[in-house]
Amino acid sequence: MPRTAPPMPGRAGVFARLAAFSYAHRWRALALWVAVLLGATVSSTAVGSAYHNDFALPGTDSQQAQDVLERHGAAQADASVQIVLQADGGIRGAVVRERVDGLLAKVEPLPGVLDVRSPYADRAAVSRDGTVGYATVGLDGTAESVPKDDVRTIIDVVEAAAGDGLRTAVGGDAARAAQESEGGAAEGAGILGALVILVFLFGSLVAASLPVVTALFAVGTSVGLIALSSHLATVADFTPPILMLVGLGVGIDYALLIFSRYRSELLEGAEPEQATRSALDAAGRTVFFAGCTVIIALMGLVVLGLGSLQGVALAVALTVLVTMAASLTLLPALLGLTGRRIQRQVAARAAKAERVEGARWRRWATGVQRRPWTALVLAMVALGALAAPALDMRLGFADAGNDAETRTSRQAYDMLADGFGPGFNGPLFVVADAGAAPDGSGGAGVQVASTVARALADTPGVAATSGPMPSRDDSVATLLVFPESAPQDEATAQLVDRLRGSTLPPLEQRTGATLLVGGATAATEDFASTVCDRMPLFVAIVVGLSAVLLLVVFRSVLIPLKAAVLNLVSIGAALGAITLVFQDGWFGVEPGPIEAFIPVMIFAIVFGLSMDYEVFLLSRIHEEWERTKDAQAAVREGLAATGRIITAAAAIMIVVFAAFVLSPDRMLQQFGLGLAVAILLDAVVIRCLIVPAVMQLMGTRAWWLPERLRRLLPEVELERHERQDLREGDLQGADRP
Repeated sequence: MPRTAPPMPGRAGVFARLAAFSYAHRWRALALWVAVLLGATVSSTAVGSAYHNDFALPGTDSQQAQDVLERHGAAQADASVQIVLQADGGIRGAVVRERVDGLLAKVEPLPGVLDVRSPYADRAAVSRDGTVGYATVGLDGTAESVPKDDVRTIIDVVEAAAGDGLRTAVGGDAARAAQESEGGAAEGAGILGALVILVFLFGSLVAASLPVVTALFAVGTSVGLIALSSHLATVADFTPPILMLVGLGVGIDYALLIFSRYRSELLEGAEPEQATRSALDAAGRTVFFAGCTVIIALMGLVVLGLGSLQGVALAVALTVLVTMAASLTLLPALLGLTGRRIQRQVAARAAKAERVEGARWRRWATGVQRRPWTALVLAMVALGALAAPALDMRLGFADAGNDAETRTSRQAYDMLADGFGPGFNGPLFVVADAGAAPDGSGGAGVQVASTVARALADTPGVAATSGPMPSRDDSVATLLVFPESAPQDEATAQLVDRLRGSTLPPLEQRTGATLLVGGATAATEDFASTVCDRMPLFVAIVVGLSAVLLLVVFRSVLIPLKAAVLNLVSIGAALGAITLVFQDGWFGVEPGPIEAFIPVMIFAIVFGLSMDYEVFLLSRIHEEWERTKDAQAAVREGLAATGRIITAAAAIMIVVFAAFVLSPDRMLQQFGLGLAVAILLDAVVIRCLIVPAVMQLMGTRAWWLPERLRRLLPEVELERHERQDLREGDLQGADRP
């Protein structure tokens, strides 16, 4: 983008000076980054991590129910797993019972086990046909805090007891968490795919490896720092794979933008040191602005007030910050070490391919400009059709029914559904708090819960009830309500609403007690509702702040509005794709709800990343506009200069993100697919098709800014293009700190 004032003689931009310092002291800069990486890794390994999921939802029924249970010492507040048993001949037979009793005797003394309740101690723990039963194992702590190794030991003992007609499995949230894969294959596949694209792009393994190495340093450092920070703040246990996914994509992307500019400088005859300074003085500004935009978008998640998402947002924002720092300091040092070799390789390939590629993009832009309405309407209709399924998106959380059939948690889920019905895997807790009962009599909680149980017998959607189970002080009792439908079914969500809205309020008035609907299934519905309710405020803040930044940078009213609308369209299309695959079960995927925090996380990250390409493309278009005042030519030349890099950077991000579809974790699969689709649509359909069409239709109006607003806005220089200044000695002192 051209400067609005003449450059100060003898003074380079801060990014050029930073590049000059890192280039001149390349071994020190590299040693510093190695020390930071090793320090973060060694420290986090020695101290360990303290990841903790915080799904507290203050003010919701499910959270109040959990608080009441914990306050009154109810057993339902503690973590547990179920040992599920199935025998075709029945589990009450003498031989099978002897084996089951022996199994439970082995489980009882295991680490982390508080108590074991046999299926033979409770008639409700055995199915009506007698073929399925379950034992309840109380654990020392919550499902998130129980050591996974302790749960894995229980699983191993239970699985070893199977055979000779007896099937065994372990169910429950703690069992699911203990079986989660540590991953690694997805990250490796993404890095390998990115490296292949970079080799084809630059024709050199050395050149291709620099963006990858830069990203690996940034991600490795971030993982260690986040593990350490988990001791000071609440950071969810699913944070590391997310920050790896985003860090790798963003790190390679930022380094590629800078390295591509460096390579262009070499093609124009600059020496490696001059090319490094020029590249950072120009593309470094774009990277800095893009990184700040991503961080701002992630910080928008804080307004949701959800502890589990706030920790993830801060962790990913820190990763982007470290990645940005590595691109601006480590990459210049690496260029200093490999510059001469890369210079020879670039000279050997010459600039013919660059000119041909630019001509192709120029012809493409010309074709779009000839029929802008056709290109715009067709593209928007296609994106709208893809986004339409998102209108029916159901938010929730995957349960054991979505696990692989080889997992013990899925096997336990299926056996319980076969023996007791689909709703047995997601019982609702109706908590009766009679502490405020008028008579204040002891055991009032059980009396109220019994009244509720009788009233629920004829409630549509309720298959059965169990209990009441009293608390230690008898003022609170819990009733288990088993829906007729599975936990993830929409009918179950409707039952929760019906209980809270019409069934329980009259009972509260009659008994004088407080009745709350809780449990994991109800908490899932509350979480999804909370996200939906707060989403408009979150979107307004992120879009508003990003629009203000674009307004200041490009000094245009219509450009920020266009960017906001198109980003929302691409995000909507990505969410539509997720809905089709994971909710509707396309391509053989197990149907289920979309993870409740996926839409807001994808929105924050994609909205920020989309600004990378928006700024990269529009800065070149604006440069040509300021130089020629020809709006149509500015669009053609801007796309010709950036089309190749935008598509290459997008291809790398798509490969990195799509690799996470290979992860065994459903949440990461949704996250990876959503980001990959969003980047694909944003880079190919929007930046290379819709943006040229819209800019053509807007013409000179695209850069309209009211005079009063023009005087109020500060002048921000995004890029410096006065390369001649850098080559005439104005950086003589730039290598000084």
